[in-house]
Amino acid sequence: MAEKGRGRVTGSFGVPGRGLSGSKRGSSSTEGSMGRGTSGSSGRGRSGSTGKGKPVVARSVGTRRFVRLLPVLLIGGGLLFDWLAPPNFTAVPLFVAAPLIAAPFFSLASTIRTGVAAVLSVIAMRLSDGTSTQVVPVIEMITVLTAAALALVINGVVRRSNEQLASARVIAETAMRAVLPTPAERIGGLQVAARYEAAQADEFVGGDLFAVADTPYGVRLVVGDVRGKGLDAVEAVAVIIGAFREAAEQERSLEGVAQRLERALAREGTRRYGLDAMEGFITAVLAEIPPGSASLRLVNRGHPEPILLHADGALEVLAPSVPAMPLGMDLGVWPDRSDEWELPAGSTLLAFTDGLSEARDANGVFYDPAARLRGRLFPGPEELLSALTDDVRLHTGGRSTDDMALLAVSRPAEGQPPRRTTVKIVGRGDDTVRN
Repeated sequence: MAEKGRGRVTGSFGVPGRGLSGSKRGSSSTEGSMGRGTSGSSGRGRSGSTGKGKPVVARSVGTRRFVRLLPVLLIGGGLLFDWLAPPNFTAVPLFVAAPLIAAPFFSLASTIRTGVAAVLSVIAMRLSDGTSTQVVPVIEMITVLTAAALALVINGVVRRSNEQLASARVIAETAMRAVLPTPAERIGGLQVAARYEAAQADEFVGGDLFAVADTPYGVRLVVGDVRGKGLDAVEAVAVIIGAFREAAEQERSLEGVAQRLERALAREGTRRYGLDAMEGFITAVLAEIPPGSASLRLVNRGHPEPILLHADGALEVLAPSVPAMPLGMDLGVWPDRSDEWELPAGSTLLAFTDGLSEARDANGVFYDPAARLRGRLFPGPEELLSALTDDVRLHTGGRSTDDMALLAVSRPAEGQPPRRTTVKIVGRGDDTVRN
């Protein structure tokens, strides 16, 4: 059993603008760059960031506005070009492009209006210069009319595709609700916040998982990441979640829970064939908080190390005393060993998948949650996750390539009011809140 309180980082948290100081036993502390000073209690606890991906959102809004104006600019530019250019030059390509650009982005009515405006503009130009009955102008008008009709066809195809995508998103979110049910508002006297962030806006189901259970042995939780993606990963998530809920109620030790998960994966592997049967594995961290105790037990099976944030801003990275292989890797049998830590009142346990710790910025630098969170104070676990996900978006510029699951569990300080618990399933550019 690891020594309690191992790896404690001590530090003082000064007034805003004064920074923070901290020292770690045996090593120097890295000052957090996520922001200095306490996190504000207003909003969702977003302190030290400029907002929820504002640079990316601003660019996205600007792009949409430009696309909305582009057909008008093309038609207007075509009229101006035809008026100023010599007779041998034509602006017909601009009028052809206008309805085709409107088709995938505009509604059916707007696409019709754009097509009609383009056709009428060409007719008006040729009537004004008296060439409406000549062969070339007639061909130009037929060309623009054909483009307008084709734009209507494209618009119909896009609308049907969007409807199918919307239906698929609803099904995916429903599946996520079933696979990752919302944790209770308070579990065993602890405050809980959980969040699943998808890398893509249209992908709500992946291989990241979390679960929390109140058992006779205390509050037990698991956070894991399945190798691979797709339906096979979702199936493995369902197997692990089901096995965990059963084992957490029946096994007397956290090591026993880990072994039950190992056996569940082995049974699942017998139904698979080929490469997936040989190489499928799951990284996972299991935690146990006994009732009426200020201790925390962890079993880490090849997963990113959880972080323990203290009420005074100090931070611990909960590294296992003996590294272990992920679940499902049939490379031999080693006994699991739990490490024990202190979980005092006001502290928060943060567990996450590698979608957080391996998020990169434009220069390929990994996101370091320990360095970014050190010295920060948060009113509760939900505010912690909100600030953390905002900071990851700023770090990556909104270009996350992997899903991430986050789970924060806080032991409330005496007199601290209860807080609302939510699970958010978030895709890039889209937020869906589950309450």
